[in-house]
Amino acid sequence: MENQKEKTTIILFSGDLDKAIAAFIIANGAAAFDHEVTIFTTFWGLNVLRRDQQVPVKKGLLEKAFGWMMPRGPGKLALSKMNMAGMGPKMIKHVMKKHNALSLPQLMEMAQEQGVKLVGCTMTMELLGIQKEELIDGVELAGVAAYLGDASNAKVNLFI
Repeated sequence: MENQKEKTTIILFSGDLDKAIAAFIIANGAAAFDHEVTIFTTFWGLNVLRRDQQVPVKKGLLEKAFGWMMPRGPGKLALSKMNMAGMGPKMIKHVMKKHNALSLPQLMEMAQEQGVKLVGCTMTMELLGIQKEELIDGVELAGVAAYLGDASNAKVNLFI
């Protein structure tokens, strides 16, 4: 009988920089331990996977409004605490660089290189008017049933 990999799933619900960093550090750690890892992004967590630049897509007024109000990509995320009008993220990025810690974009790239499956929640995308073209390359789209399929076989399931 063939050995099956351990599985780890993470629901990334938050769009906060510090929580996204934590999710990707855990994902990379699990992948390094040869786990099959899925990060299912939903609601504000989808902003982590948005492209930095605006993508020309057809949207209604409400969907455009959501797009304007939400941060676009990992470089625009706020901290969950001590955001201080945008100074908090600058400070944490400086401290991370000083200590040779990988940035969120680097952690995301490493996760993809290690085969971490990044999944965008289709229901949330529909609700918020986010289209596949607005997400970074390599993101799979699926609903909650697909996440539950992955999670039901995982020994580690986290909600961040």
